Amino acid sequence: MRKLLPLLAALFVSYSALAAGLLDANTASLEDMAALPHMDETLAKAVVDRRPFMTIGDLDALLSADLGEEELVELYAHLFVPVNLNTAGESDILLIPGVGKKMAHEFEEYRPYSSIEQFRREIGKYVDDAEVARLEMYVTLD
Repeated sequence: MRKLLPLLAALFVSYSALAAGLLDANTASLEDMAALPHMDETLAKAVVDRRPFMTIGDLDALLSADLGEEELVELYAHLFVPVNLNTAGESDILLIPGVGKKMAHEFEEYRPYSSIEQFRREIGKYVDDAEVARLEMYVTLD
C-alpha cells in the first residue's frame, strides 16, 4: 500500500491538472482555444487550419509570428502538442513550461523510454512527484 500511495498521488495531480485545462492543439476546439490567454478567434482559427502539428515546434513557429516569448510561455501552460519522449529534439523539449537545458538533457539521457513508468522513475530522481505529474502532461510515447 505504501508503494501505491505515491503513484495515486501523482495520478491525482496529473488528472487535476488535466481537468484544469491543458489542451492538445491538434484536438482542441476553436472555441476552447480562443478563450485561452493571448489567443483570439483569428489565431485559434489559424491553429485549426494548420493542423495536424507534428511537433510543438511546428505550433511554436505558427504562434511566434503573433505572440512574444512571455505570452507563449503562458499560453503553453494551457495549450500544447505532446512531446514524444523518444524522438523530440531539445528545442521541442525546451518549449515545455519550466524545462531548462539541464532537465531537457535528463529527458534525452534516458532514451529510449519503454513506458511512462520509466519516465516517472527516471525524471523522479530530479524532481518531486507533483512536478513529474505536471511534466507528464506534456509528453507521450506515441
